[in-house]
Amino acid sequence: MAITAVFLILGAFGNIVAPFPDDATSVPEGVAAFLPPSGEHYFGTDRVGRDIFSRVLVGTRISLYLIVITLVVAVSIGTLAGLIAGYFGGVVDESIMRLTDAFLAIPPLVLAMLVATTLGGGLLNTILAVAVTWWPTYARLVRGEAIRLREMAFVEAAHALAARPRRIVARHLLPNIVLPLIVQISVDSGRVLLVTAALGFLGLGARSPQPEWGLMIAVGREFLPFFWWESLFPGAAIFLVVIGFNLLGDGLRSIFDPRRSLS
Repeated sequence: MAITAVFLILGAFGNIVAPFPDDATSVPEGVAAFLPPSGEHYFGTDRVGRDIFSRVLVGTRISLYLIVITLVVAVSIGTLAGLIAGYFGGVVDESIMRLTDAFLAIPPLVLAMLVATTLGGGLLNTILAVAVTWWPTYARLVRGEAIRLREMAFVEAAHALAARPRRIVARHLLPNIVLPLIVQISVDSGRVLLVTAALGFLGLGARSPQPEWGLMIAVGREFLPFFWWESLFPGAAIFLVVIGFNLLGDGLRSIFDPRRSLS
């Protein structure tokens, strides 16, 4: 939680905390390229003299933006599809689940690359590409919970009172699915960051001079191993954030799942 909290704070205030915020997207004057880490430039400078520490901090907001918007889109589509499939069942359930299986049959990164290549680069297309790969996960999760909940007594009571399906889904099913959704979102946040960074690394995501971590690693790899700091520090940032989200997800799962915590 502490690692994730630091990431969220830097995402909100990275532009303020960064010692050289203007270096994030513009070429500074009078600063040498490839300066090693020092007291003035904590992470060194890149090939055009930009402060890497400032670029990593400012890039935190881009990474947070990609994670949040991507998951909002994916969770919205997946939750709606899962609720409809789980509540109504029958042909509706079969149709939605077969479509879900078709998406799940393709590895997430491969599907994201295919969509990103079709749409072109840029942050918006990165969000759409990754969201397309992630909504089936939430559709599966929500469908399973909806099937379990629709057989419970409080849902049967709502049916007996002639409640409309829309009201049952919104007032009785959805509130009881929020908790497992939160746990899944916390686990998926790190994975989404990895996929978006991979798209940036492959040139299918953010465009230069945006300080996106995957793109920074891709540019810095051209100068390895001599100027290692240009790729090392963005990579370390990805590593720490993914570890933080994974640990947070495992912790939440242990707290909210008594059977898992007892084991």
